[in-house]
Amino acid sequence: MALYIRDAEVDALAEQVKQATKAKTKTEAVREALLARLAQTREGLSLSERLARSRATIAKAGQPATDIDMKAYMDELWGGN
Repeated sequence: MALYIRDAEVDALAEQVKQATKAKTKTEAVREALLARLAQTREGLSLSERLARSRATIAKAGQPATDIDMKAYMDELWGGN
């Protein structure tokens, strides 16, 4: 069954997705966008669940080092004095 896009705004969005994703055709761009949205929906995480997951990842990373002289460190990286 064919999908015909009759709405100019939707057609323009499909073209933007095609260009942004470097898809060969609008059909490929729409397919990939729909698959991505479907996967996101199936994952079914609410915003609060996604934020909790992000916070847990950040917590695992630990606290940043506070005893580093960042100027000296950056100077060393850039070969400065």
